[in-house]
Amino acid sequence: MIDLNATGAGLNGYTLLQAQLESLLADERDFIANAAQFSAFLYHQLDDLNWAGFYLNRNEELVLGPFQGQIACVRIPFGRGVCGAAAASRQTQRVEDVHAFAGHIACDSASNSELVVPLIKDGRLIGVLDLDSPSIGRFSEQDQQGIEALAAIFLRLSDC
Repeated sequence: MIDLNATGAGLNGYTLLQAQLESLLADERDFIANAAQFSAFLYHQLDDLNWAGFYLNRNEELVLGPFQGQIACVRIPFGRGVCGAAAASRQTQRVEDVHAFAGHIACDSASNSELVVPLIKDGRLIGVLDLDSPSIGRFSEQDQQGIEALAAIFLRLSDC
């Protein structure tokens, strides 16, 4: 696991994760294969997560894609829950306490905070990247920026 608070010379934190993800996905373009690798990468490299994965846009509805963690909701309508809000608004949703989020969908009762990044390529919403944590307030502005940068690498290196 990488200490994102590490400082010093060379690569550290999200910069190191970006370099590792570039290397991990360098020789593969398949979207599903890369999504599976990316979700496992995040789940095992970031601390304090209980779910990391994808929901894919299928006719204006999110459908479960590759993930790591407990079983999950299979379909989420646009506009419902944190994932649906990210899909509908096409904006990242960083929620400190999901229990205070109107319309939250409790797929895993252990989740207390969530970060959802919409995946947009060539103007099309491909889906969302969803990270859940059992800790309230787990995701900072730095985490949001770092995960958005990682999602951009994933999209650039994947055919979709």
